[in-house]
Amino acid sequence: MILVGQRLPEARLLRIGAGGPEEVQLSERLSGRKVVIFAVPGAFTPTCDSAHLPSFIRSADALRAKGVEEIICLSVNDAHVMRVWGEATGATAAGITMLADSDAGFTTAVGLTYSAPAAGMFDRSRRYAMVVEDGIVTDFELDPLGQCSLSTGDAVLERL
Repeated sequence: MILVGQRLPEARLLRIGAGGPEEVQLSERLSGRKVVIFAVPGAFTPTCDSAHLPSFIRSADALRAKGVEEIICLSVNDAHVMRVWGEATGATAAGITMLADSDAGFTTAVGLTYSAPAAGMFDRSRRYAMVVEDGIVTDFELDPLGQCSLSTGDAVLERL
């Protein structure tokens, strides 16, 4: 599992742009910048939709005031789902970047996959939040399965 002080691995993530799906090279987004990345098990899932994402929408301006240049929401979903979820919740309007780790490549590389077969979820992301400065993890909190407290926008804000 990724730890504070380590460099994030290169990753190819996806988003929907004006012309359709676009690749996003994570290292380019992180280079020379302070970024918050938070991950959810699934777009539109109950806790992700009612608590986790809304906590970052509420705290987005305060995080930016603390020097965060970008807030990225990451999920093992497809880019179309992430686009619609961002629009439906107001996350996109709040300036949160919605990225899809559609093949779970990044999530696997940082050691944060899990499966919940009874819920129909396989190789999804654990719920976490990290602060990354120039590609190096400077803060990282992983919520215990079934919980959403350590990785909320408010919790990240308190640690900055």
